[in-house]
This record gives sequence, C-alpha cells and structure tokens, in this order.
Amino acid sequence: MIFDSQEIKELFLEVLLRAKSKYDFQLENFCIMGNHFHLLVRPEGTTNLSRLMQWVMSVFAMAYNRIHGLVGHVWCSRFFSRIVSGLRAFLRTFGYIDDNPVAAHQVEDKRDWRYGGLWHHRAGNVDLIASADSLLRLMVPEHMQLMLMDASKQY
Repeated sequence: MIFDSQEIKELFLEVLLRAKSKYDFQLENFCIMGNHFHLLVRPEGTTNLSRLMQWVMSVFAMAYNRIHGLVGHVWCSRFFSRIVSGLRAFLRTFGYIDDNPVAAHQVEDKRDWRYGGLWHHRAGNVDLIASADSLLRLMVPEHMQLMLMDASKQY
C-alpha cells in the first residue's frame, strides 16, 4: 500500500505538479488510491508519455525512498497505458477514474475523495488538473466547481 498515507499521496501530487512545469501535458483526470494511481493524460507538443511517466515515477520513487530510508525499486513494474480514442471511451475512462474510490470502499461519495480530479475540479484547484472546459462540464456535471467556496478553508 505505497500510497496508504496522506503524506505520500500529497508527495505524489507534488511530483505531478513539478512534472507540469517540466513537460507539456494536460492532466484531464486522476485518482490516487492506496496501492495504485490512475492518470488520464493528454501529452502536448513534443512531450513523450513514456519519458513523462519515467520522470514522474523515478522522482517519486527517490523521494519515497528518502522518506522511508529505503533503497532500490519502489514500483514492481512499468506503468500500463492505453490510448483513449473517441468520446465514448473518454467518458467511460473518466468515469472509471472518478468511481475508483467508491468501488474500493474508500468513500461513499466520489466527490469526497480528495486525491482525485473530481475533488480538485470542484474545489477550483486547476494548478494540477486541466480546467473543466464547457463541453466537459456538460458531459460530467459533477466536476463543476463548487459555487460557494470559503477562501480561508485549507484543502
């Protein structure tokens, strides 16, 4: 359960944010679970998905090992990827990512999972995740930003 603690989930989010400043890509949706993560990534420009993921996974692994006083491999295998082609496949994948914490019995309502794109969209945190454009808002309305937000609230 590599991502079991909040601290490690936050570390992974920080690594993804650092990757945004290094590589040109859009993170359409994501979910960090206890033992895995899902990313719906749209590489842009000359960004190569394999290089991006190698960087994310190696930078995270080095930080994880440093925190836990470990050496060696963190990941048991290379990442798995597939091309999401077409609107139906995009929406199915998008929904699968949102529903993952509920299916794993981590939360009852997917909107409560802090380590996913749904929570970040609704909270207005668009530094990491791509902002939900108007078409996406129509197709996946639960990703709409909350209308009333307390600016002093810490997320």
